[in-house]
Amino acid sequence: MIVVMGATGNVGRPLVRALAAAGEQVTALSRRAPDAAVPAGVRYRRADLTDPESLRPAFRGAEALFLHDGGGGAHPFSPQDILDVAKAGGVGRIVLLSSQGIATRPQSSSHGSVGRSREDAVRQAGMDWTILRPGGFNSNDYAWVESVRAHRTVSAPFGDVGLPTIDPADIAEVAAAALREDGHAGQVYELTGPALNTPRQRAGKIGDALGEPVRFIEQTRDEAHAQMLRFMPEPVVETTLDILGNPTPAEQRISPDVQRILTRAPRTYTDWLHHHIAAFR
Repeated sequence: MIVVMGATGNVGRPLVRALAAAGEQVTALSRRAPDAAVPAGVRYRRADLTDPESLRPAFRGAEALFLHDGGGGAHPFSPQDILDVAKAGGVGRIVLLSSQGIATRPQSSSHGSVGRSREDAVRQAGMDWTILRPGGFNSNDYAWVESVRAHRTVSAPFGDVGLPTIDPADIAEVAAAALREDGHAGQVYELTGPALNTPRQRAGKIGDALGEPVRFIEQTRDEAHAQMLRFMPEPVVETTLDILGNPTPAEQRISPDVQRILTRAPRTYTDWLHHHIAAFR
């Protein structure tokens, strides 16, 4: 059995589907109930990561664990306590969804220190481990849904700075491979899309998919900062804006890891839109 934490998230949801389709027994854990039916045969449980003992029944008889905080660090939890309970339940393989910023922004309190402590806990847990470090998600553009629907506009800072954002479904497929297959123990995979995309370009592609223009409005850093503070802690906002506005060469590098593991190219932003454009209509 494979336990998936953050099972209602942008990565967890397609991961549960992929594992179930492959015939695996899956226990899906999340803080909130799923807003759609889980695949047939999947066992769902509400999970409180701050109370690891409450997770003990879910881990009983499990062989592998996908660990993800499900909230970008907004709900602090002890990875060591969770790992201890998982190991006691029989888990011998763990895949951690981490962040590219662990390597590219090691001095950042929001990316480097907290994320590094979680990675270190996984490395030292006495189980086979694999760490996934994706860059930005294509699904972050769901933040534009309301303005696209209402006004056919997209507002974002740094309109002409490109990053190789990734389809969360590709992250899920890499995670599924690492959870099910041998040969991934002790590996750290950096996961990106196949090309750099700027906010202005992505707005144009949304318009193309809708069949009508979507106007791009460039925000100042201060405007974006004020908007992001509504749903992100200050340190995360600052680091995110630094990445969006002044990415390092490593953050703009297109990684070969998705291609190598899945033996196909990563999905493009247009591919992602094809499956999710209904959200913007």
